[in-house]
Amino acid sequence: MKVFKFGGASVKDAQSIKNIGSILSNYANDKLVVVVSAMGKMTNAFEWLINSYCYSPLKVTEALNEIVDFHNEILWELFPDKGHIVYVEINELIYQLEQVLEDYEDYDKAYDSIVGFGELISTTIISNYLNETGVANEWLDVRKVIQTNSEYRQAKIDWEKTEELIGKAEYKSIVVTQGFIGSDSENNMTTLGREGSDFSAAIFGYCLNAEDVTIWKDVPGVLNADPKHYPEATKIDKMSYREAIELSYYGATVIHPKTIKPLENKEIPLYVKSFLNPQAEGTIVQKLTEFDDLQPSYIFIEDQILVSISPKDFSFIAEDNMSFIFAALSAAKLKVNLVQNSALSLSLCFKNEEKKVKKFFESIKKSFLLKYNENVTLLTIRHYSEEVIASMTNNKQIYLEQKSRNTARFILK
Repeated sequence: MKVFKFGGASVKDAQSIKNIGSILSNYANDKLVVVVSAMGKMTNAFEWLINSYCYSPLKVTEALNEIVDFHNEILWELFPDKGHIVYVEINELIYQLEQVLEDYEDYDKAYDSIVGFGELISTTIISNYLNETGVANEWLDVRKVIQTNSEYRQAKIDWEKTEELIGKAEYKSIVVTQGFIGSDSENNMTTLGREGSDFSAAIFGYCLNAEDVTIWKDVPGVLNADPKHYPEATKIDKMSYREAIELSYYGATVIHPKTIKPLENKEIPLYVKSFLNPQAEGTIVQKLTEFDDLQPSYIFIEDQILVSISPKDFSFIAEDNMSFIFAALSAAKLKVNLVQNSALSLSLCFKNEEKKVKKFFESIKKSFLLKYNENVTLLTIRHYSEEVIASMTNNKQIYLEQKSRNTARFILK
């Protein structure tokens, strides 16, 4: 059994879906689970729909029409026969979506009930196209097998129940299913967090004891930097689970942070390959570690804010003050990317999300003095050397730096 995952960029239009069909035709006789995301930027479109419904009802029709029109264009190109069953199935999903829009409760629950339709629609189109072109497959509703709690937008997996249900499902041929979504004990749709389709693939890999899991991307594999920031970026051929977890923790976006652990537990190899060049080897993530320090990796996180916090009474930044500050961060739902403290000051770096930052500042400003720098970049270098550091920070203003044996981090502008 193998598991493939195709993200939004790989199914962004009709030609991309035809390319997936070409790739999967080489595996027509294999046992294979294919996990698929929403098409292109459709998750953003569904988010616009839910935000319109909750806050701007007059825009709901416009937002829904954008979703329908986008998918119809793809349908018309893939299925010229308007009598094809896929049109009935997509219309039924749109009808179900409209019914959900009439039953709004709290925002997070409504979000999960609506946004996941992107995956349901994309997989319905792809499954029908594959069958139409001779790649036999079964469509699997992932909500029937991936069980979660009811923590909407960040649902936690019920591993025991999920493993039981995935194990009972039939895999007679290729199975096409959805990433990103599951369901709770009340059969409400839940989501696993943005970019959670990678995690979905890992869940199937773990529960099926898969031979391997492959994530198909628009890059040749895991690169040692984002080419937008570092044009000399090169592919990493092999890396360990540990290194992949470290890179994802520090902000690398090729592999979702939650993806690695289930695969590591059963030592299932993870491949990252290019759907634009499917014959290329890509990157393999596995138990081996001797390749990890062969080249530095660079991770850039922009739009950060560096905040320095000092008690107004000049007391030490000790456990009680830190506990209060981190409780305020949690309440504001801010994820801290870097922490450094001295006797009288605590420095924090996190994404500059205006509403969340304002809430955090309001909750602590009575007891603490605040200084901050906006629009800074957090640079992380794995397996650094002083020469590498000099080249990456040249002509940059450095506000803060940290070093450990393997990692150097800089807040700079």
